[in-house]
Amino acid sequence: MGKIFCLMGKSSTGKDTIYKRILEKGLSLNTIVPYTTRPIRAGEQNGVEYFFTDEEGYRLLESQGKVVEARAYHTFHGLWRYFTVDDGQIVEGKDYLMIATPEAFVHLQEYFGKERVIPLLIDLDDGVRLQRALSREMKQEHPKYEEMCRRFLADCEDFSEEKLSRAGITRRFVNNDLEECIGQVVQYMTQFEG
Repeated sequence: MGKIFCLMGKSSTGKDTIYKRILEKGLSLNTIVPYTTRPIRAGEQNGVEYFFTDEEGYRLLESQGKVVEARAYHTFHGLWRYFTVDDGQIVEGKDYLMIATPEAFVHLQEYFGKERVIPLLIDLDDGVRLQRALSREMKQEHPKYEEMCRRFLADCEDFSEEKLSRAGITRRFVNNDLEECIGQVVQYMTQFEG
């Protein structure tokens, strides 16, 4: 049975960079592209970071019983949903790497089985994260600083020690040094081969 590795971390911990770099390591990992109703950001491509849809598209997939897990965020720009869809991307016997939240991780374990879904939590000092988030937002054509702050504060709740403990997420990978962090994550993942 293949594994689904869930890479998690608060905003601006470097998880997107770590995700891309792990995929370049030749570990025979497949990807699971999640869906979202939020607007596409500069530099993103539909079907790469996310499948971008709207509320109607979400409701259709939900009515078809294809939504595995979903999270809704009431942002400064309206309701944004992030969700995983059983759309044929996940095939038995293959290993996958995806970016998720602790809440999504729990639902994925419920759907696919605890033995199949493995957590990978990336951690970083909050001050460093805030600097990174601000720098990234300033590069957007239309910066959304209010949403950046909302996400930053929401992370405190979404990644609370209580929620991480309830989800059974104990192993952390601190991203003070990108190369070292990637090496530790890859080494940990190889324990689950075969």
